[in-house]
Amino acid sequence: MRDHHGRSFVIPGSILKKRLWLVGLCLLTVSSGDAPRPLGAQDTAGKPNQLDENNLLAAMHSISAFPLYDYIKELSSEKYDGRLTGTPGFNKAAQWAAEQFKRWNLKPAGDKGTFLQSFPNPYTLVLPGDELSLQIPQANGEKITKSYRFEDDYVPGSTSDSGAVTAEVVFVGYGITAPELNYDEYKDVDVNGKIVLVEPEVPVVPDREADEFTRWRAYSFPSYKVKNAKTHGAAGVIYDDPIPHPECGFVKELLLTNAGPSVANDIFAGTGKKHDAILERIQTTRQPASFATGKTMTIANTTEHHPEGIGANIIGYLEGKDSALKNEAIIIGGHLDGLGRNPMFMPGANDDSSAVAVTLGIAEALAKSAIPLKRSVLFVLFGAEEQGVKGSEYYVTHPFIPNEKVTGFINLERVGRGDQINGAGGSNFPPLWEFFDRSNHRYIHRLVRPGFATNLVRPGQDAAPFMGVNVPTISFSASGGTRLPYSTFHTTHDTIDNITPDIMVDLARLIFLSIVEMANNR
Repeated sequence: MRDHHGRSFVIPGSILKKRLWLVGLCLLTVSSGDAPRPLGAQDTAGKPNQLDENNLLAAMHSISAFPLYDYIKELSSEKYDGRLTGTPGFNKAAQWAAEQFKRWNLKPAGDKGTFLQSFPNPYTLVLPGDELSLQIPQANGEKITKSYRFEDDYVPGSTSDSGAVTAEVVFVGYGITAPELNYDEYKDVDVNGKIVLVEPEVPVVPDREADEFTRWRAYSFPSYKVKNAKTHGAAGVIYDDPIPHPECGFVKELLLTNAGPSVANDIFAGTGKKHDAILERIQTTRQPASFATGKTMTIANTTEHHPEGIGANIIGYLEGKDSALKNEAIIIGGHLDGLGRNPMFMPGANDDSSAVAVTLGIAEALAKSAIPLKRSVLFVLFGAEEQGVKGSEYYVTHPFIPNEKVTGFINLERVGRGDQINGAGGSNFPPLWEFFDRSNHRYIHRLVRPGFATNLVRPGQDAAPFMGVNVPTISFSASGGTRLPYSTFHTTHDTIDNITPDIMVDLARLIFLSIVEMANNR
């Protein structure tokens, strides 16, 4: 057999039989007496349906694994240098994506008749030449240096300034100064010129104390913590989280590194205090427990900050055929950007080249099919999601179609690996979820689970700005599958080798079918 690009492949007999059986079942289900009105049916009795079921299935099956896989392979290659928004690598990837939209005759919806919507976006390059080490004093007065390993123990901060600092480490808990909460973790310690060890989040768990968390929420962001450290005179920050955070924000003359458990354990060793116990005490009493550790460490990073950086969203659309409903839109997309080099190449295959691939697969299928759509469909590939959802924030304040005319936003985030599909927001917006649930039961038959979205609590995905302007939003991701011996989230291991194309094909087909029904639903 051949795919729609002409490449040959073989489907095992058992799978082929199963697919033929599923297609037959789908056709039987659609023709049954209790099925909903056929998609695209005219409201006026006696007029024929515009949408033929065979055309729908043919268009759905035009979405196949080969092109989706190739899109990820393209974007996660070194030619785009990790796609950090603002860099030449990202700009090259944006042009490539725009060319795909143009190739399928999508209409441009960016600036001045182009597919690109530009916005200001400072960025920081992390270059080779980083270090994190601990000086261990010996009985004879000498010191032994313990050097930590990149990615196993630490990664340089994505927004660190360039330079080096060797100083005592002061533990400052969550790094919070909140007068209105009568809480200040810098009150009884001197951090001037020193390195502070800072915990992520706040001493309140959102799921257990949602109302209380709202009072602490502003202090939970990494950008706040690094700025507060500098305000108190710190020269360096060890952030007790091994995942780099490009949204931290650049702070001049402040060195930043992200560290894993081994670093914190070494800092607490010999202090008479246990890391887990002291965190539990802070959470229980809501009282600071900061102290000087007596440990000396070195942070060294080589970076290059670009305050003049410009980012972009890539936007194309299919205009609806109905004179009234074409002014309404369904939006689908994910983020094009990645982490660049930190300082090693971060491919970003699953996060989030997979979302781009699924978006492109759906766009091509809709554009090439003869399926009529009453509403418009907007395809958006966002920039600067990793730098604090700056692209989606910019879009909702500069929308191509008014936000109140958007019937739903479908966000894609890490959809390239796993064996089950998750739909955060499905429980928040049941009417929107019904389209996906119905399409799945009719055609896809995959484990698809709705859930509640918490994007407004922690706006780390492009879904958050849309929810913030009251657009019904579902954020799809994939999970499960074979467990890997390493983490792929924001690491050098997020490569094409770990992608499972089948999950992307099923998700793309599911969304394709749902969009068709949504676009034609009265």
